[in-house]
Amino acid sequence: MKHIMLVEDEVELAALVRDYLEAAGLEVSMFHDGQEAYDSFLQRKPSLMILDLMVPRMDGLTICRKVREQSDLPIIMVTARTEEIDRVLGLNMGADDYVCKPFSPKELVARVQAVLRRLERKAEPEENNLFRMDKAQQRIWYQQKSLNLTPTEFRLLELFLEHVGQVYSRAQLLDHINPDSFDVADRVIDSHIKNLRRKISEAAETGNRHEWVQAVYGVGYRFEYPED
Repeated sequence: MKHIMLVEDEVELAALVRDYLEAAGLEVSMFHDGQEAYDSFLQRKPSLMILDLMVPRMDGLTICRKVREQSDLPIIMVTARTEEIDRVLGLNMGADDYVCKPFSPKELVARVQAVLRRLERKAEPEENNLFRMDKAQQRIWYQQKSLNLTPTEFRLLELFLEHVGQVYSRAQLLDHINPDSFDVADRVIDSHIKNLRRKISEAAETGNRHEWVQAVYGVGYRFEYPED
């Protein structure tokens, strides 16, 4: 059974989320204090951490940073602060996903399950051996079909394929494709993503049935394989 560490100072909300997670077949340990949660993490590593940004004694960003220094434990951040800079800061600290209050407990459970599935796929990479990449030639194939990518599209897809499920802000993606750019609007990434989606979908013959590069509202993008 997967063990979820839930760090949330709103007692009623935490209890509600715990009930939904347990109904989904997950084991849950619940903490309302950041220091206690971190001390427990040091004793027993969970499968995933749901981490509120504003918890007493040790805030969520500090916990995320300290955990990430010693573990690649998946972290989903939860907060009532909706400004984009807060979300991007959390992701830069190493969070894997972000949920803003108020949220649906069902949605949070779905996000937890999605992150856990990504972990399973990483443990068995042959299951998603759909893409082949030649970095020297800057070429990527979907099965036997060349995607005919531009250099910028290649750099984007290379990053996504090496970090499936990781959320990147537009600014992070822009810095990846052109680190010396200072005056280019980060919305230019949207155009490259649109072209990249089209080329992958055409090669995979998925059309609109699967969005390979998914938008994360208010933050940026992540790459996802289709569900089995």
